[in-house]
Amino acid sequence: MAAVALKSCRKGLPHILRDGAVATLSPKALGGVRQKSSVQYATRPELPKLAYCRVKGKSPGVVFLPGYGSNMNGQKAEALEEFCKSLGHSYLRFDYTGHGLSEGVFTEGTIGTWKKDVLFVLDELTEGPQIMVGSSMGGWLMLLAAIARPEKTAALVGISTAADHIVTAFKSMSLEVRKEIEEKGVLTVPTKHSEEGTYTFTIGFLKEAENHCVLQSPIPITCPVRLIHGLKDDDVPWHISMQVAERVLSPDVDVILRRHGQHRMAEKDDIRLMVYTIDDLIDKLTTLV
Repeated sequence: MAAVALKSCRKGLPHILRDGAVATLSPKALGGVRQKSSVQYATRPELPKLAYCRVKGKSPGVVFLPGYGSNMNGQKAEALEEFCKSLGHSYLRFDYTGHGLSEGVFTEGTIGTWKKDVLFVLDELTEGPQIMVGSSMGGWLMLLAAIARPEKTAALVGISTAADHIVTAFKSMSLEVRKEIEEKGVLTVPTKHSEEGTYTFTIGFLKEAENHCVLQSPIPITCPVRLIHGLKDDDVPWHISMQVAERVLSPDVDVILRRHGQHRMAEKDDIRLMVYTIDDLIDKLTTLV
C-alpha cells in the first residue's frame, strides 16, 4: 500500500492544526469574530439555483464536493475553508441540486444531475485548475468531473470514495432479491447518516447511475490522485479506493488507509490528515510551476 509523504507545515497550516489536533482559526486571530464566507446563489437557465460559498485567492484553488444527502456546512468543508484562507488560496464549497440551501427536489436528483452541478461550478465559479476534494459520492462525482474537464483539474483527493458503489451493491445481490427490489421499485439501504436510518434509491436512480460507472475500465485521469479511506467504513468498502487507484492512468497515486477511520472521516485526526494531504499537493503543484 502506498502512503503519501507529508511534508512539514507551510505558512498558515499551524493555525489550523495546533498541538496535533484540528482547530479553527481563533476568534482573536480574526478580530474577535469567526469570519465565514457568505452564501451566494448561482442562477442557471431553466435549472435550480445552486447555493455556494466562495473565497477568492491564489491558484490552485480547492473545490469541496460533499456526499449524498450532505451539504457544504459539514466539518470537512468548513475546516478546508479555514485552511485555504490561511494560505491565501481560493476555495469553493456548494450544495448540489436538492441538497442544503440549493433549489430543487432531492428525490428527483440523479448522479447525472449532480455531475452537471459540479461541471457548472467548475466552468462558471472557478478560475484555472482546481484541487477537487470529494467525500463519498462526491468522490465519484470528482472522478466524473475530472474526466470531463481535465483542463480544470489540478489534483484529486477522495475521502471514502464511493465510485459506482450503489450500482455495484445492487448488482451483487442475488437474482431473487434484485427482482423483488425491481417489483417494489426501490432499494432501501440502512445508514447511520440520515434521520430515517435508511437511504432509499429508486430503480430509475440506479439505472441512470449505471451510465456513470467508472470502474469497469481504465480511468482517463492523469493528474495527482490521493485516496483516503477508513478500514472501519461500514457504508462504502475501503477496497473501492484501491480499485480506483488501480484503474486511474495517473502515475502519481497514493492510497491512505486509516485503521480506525469510519465513513464520515470527521474525527480531528482524519481532518488533519486531509488538510496535510491537500497542503502537500498545493506545495507539489506550486513547486512544479
